Amino acid sequence: MNPKNNANSKPVLFVFLAIMAAMIILSILFRDKIDEFLNRPFLYPHVLFAHILTVTLFFANAVIGILWELRSLASNRKEIILHTYNTVAWLDARFSSPLIILSVISGIILTQIYGDFLHTGWLFLGFSLFVLSGVIWIISDIPGQYKIKKLLAEVDPESDILSEELMDLLKKRLRVSLAGVVPLIFVFILMVYKPDFTLF
Repeated sequence: MNPKNNANSKPVLFVFLAIMAAMIILSILFRDKIDEFLNRPFLYPHVLFAHILTVTLFFANAVIGILWELRSLASNRKEIILHTYNTVAWLDARFSSPLIILSVISGIILTQIYGDFLHTGWLFLGFSLFVLSGVIWIISDIPGQYKIKKLLAEVDPESDILSEELMDLLKKRLRVSLAGVVPLIFVFILMVYKPDFTLF
């Protein structure tokens, strides 16, 4: 595993997390101005394309990452497991993070164009599930990443096996990833079928 690549992913991830936090703060402080700016119906087809593209790529990357990690853990081979973890972590920081931001921005614009966000059941539920997926990832996966990286730094280059603690953490990470993907499946169903119901 290349420690340099792993270390470089950390600031990139923090940058995108900071952007997400800034978006939330700005949306609270300047709600009316943002609503006015985003409410542009002529942008609908372009924003819809961007939204579908980013959400699909994000979902596909998450699923492929899970399958890749599952196969690597099943191999029980140190070099494969480390290479897989390093690559998936790199993709999460540099690929998934910007896709999340773009999908959220395009989704917010679409809600402004589409209509009443809170009273459109499938829209509100889909967004809530998307947020739930992110919360699962932030609360469960990020703390685990620190522990994994600490143990990776202690891996004996001469050894052919990984510690039991590290393997347990990698398996836990896989379960967290699965838990984060499940809500996204329902988000896709809601986006495609747009069931007519209200929650409030």
